Amino acid sequence: VLQEMAKSECHFINGTEEVRFVDRYFYNRLQFLMFDSDVGHHVGFIPYGEKVARAWNSDPDFMERRRAEVDTVCRHNYKVFTP
Repeated sequence: VLQEMAKSECHFINGTEEVRFVDRYFYNRLQFLMFDSDVGHHVGFIPYGEKVARAWNSDPDFMERRRAEVDTVCRHNYKVFTP
């Protein structure tokens, strides 16, 4: 059985003052690609992930939306994520 999975995480430090958004991609339990808002671009961990990272990082509109997810996903939903 082949399985692909994506996992998004929001890390809040001191409320919404410092927020980190991490988006990770897996194939058969192996992480092949990651986006970290602190780094600001995608990082590939295997040859396929490196190829996808290069393609996604070279698209300025896509990268602008990815970097904005700290606000649109994490900060926007802060009250949902915290008790």
